[in-house]
Amino acid sequence: MELRHLRCFLAVAEELHFGRAAERLAMSQPPLTVAIQQLESEVGAALLLRNSRGVRLTAAGSALLPRARALLTSASQAIGEAREAAHGLSGNLVIGFAGTMLYRGLPQMLRDFRAEHPRIKLSLREMNSGEQVIELQHDRLDAAFVHTSRVPAGMHQILVASQTFVACLPDHHALAGARSVKPSQLAGEPLALVARAVSPDYHERTLAMCSAAGFDPVSVHELRHWLSVVSMVAEGLAVALVPAALQQCGMAGVRYLPLSQKEAALPRYETRCLWSAARDQPALGLFLNAVRTVAQAG
Repeated sequence: MELRHLRCFLAVAEELHFGRAAERLAMSQPPLTVAIQQLESEVGAALLLRNSRGVRLTAAGSALLPRARALLTSASQAIGEAREAAHGLSGNLVIGFAGTMLYRGLPQMLRDFRAEHPRIKLSLREMNSGEQVIELQHDRLDAAFVHTSRVPAGMHQILVASQTFVACLPDHHALAGARSVKPSQLAGEPLALVARAVSPDYHERTLAMCSAAGFDPVSVHELRHWLSVVSMVAEGLAVALVPAALQQCGMAGVRYLPLSQKEAALPRYETRCLWSAARDQPALGLFLNAVRTVAQAG
C-alpha cells in the first residue's frame, strides 16, 4: 500500500468530489482516478461510489478512512522527526561520566544543554574511566567524561578540566590546621586511593607523588569511588591525595589542604570528554559545543 494512494483516497473521501480533490492535490483527475482504482484493487473492495449525484464512501471506505488518516499522520511525524534528528534538533544521547564530574562542570553543561535543546534526551551512566572507554569502543556511549590520558586510536577528545591535587586529612589530624602540606609529611600514614583497576592513571600518579617525596605508603586502601576515599579519611582511617574539586562534596570530618609547590612538580588531574570519530550523530555535535563552552570558561 503506497502513501500516495492513501493521500488520494483521503482527499476524495474528505471532499466527496473528484474535481476538488484533484485541485487540492495539484493533479489532474485521470491519474487521481487511477490511484483510487489501484488502491481498491489492493484492498479487494470498492471504497467510493461515484454517480451523477456525487461521491460517497462505501462500508469499506468508511472503515479505511480513519486508518488512512492515522497512517498519513504517523508518516508525516516520522519524516519530521527524521529531519529534526538530521539537524540535531531531536534525538537521544547516552553520556558516560566519572563521579567527580558532578563537582567539575557536568551539572552546568547539562542544565545549559537542556535549556537550549529540550527535545534531545540525555541518559547518564556513571562508570569509571576504563569502563567508559570500553563502552565507547562498542558504540554503547555517545560521549564519555574520563580521567585518563590514555586515549585510544579513533577517539576525539576535549580537555575539559585540569586541576591540582590536594591533601585530604581527618579534621582532627595533627596537620589539619596547617596552611599547606608537603607530600613528604604524609609518610608513615595509611593512604586511601582509588583502585588501580578503576583509575590506573590516578593510582599511578598518587604513588608517584609519594615516591617523589621520598616514601612509600605504609599501607594502601584501594577503593572504587572517590566519595569512599573521602569517607575513609573522615573516619580517621587514612589520609588521601584527591582532586581539588572534591572539596565541593561537603562531607563532614575532613580538611583539604593545598600541597606545597616547593616540592617536585605536582601532576595534574585531567578530565577529558571522549567520543568516537566515526559517530554520526548531529545531536552529539550540539552537546560537544556545550562541553567546549564550559571547558573554555573554566
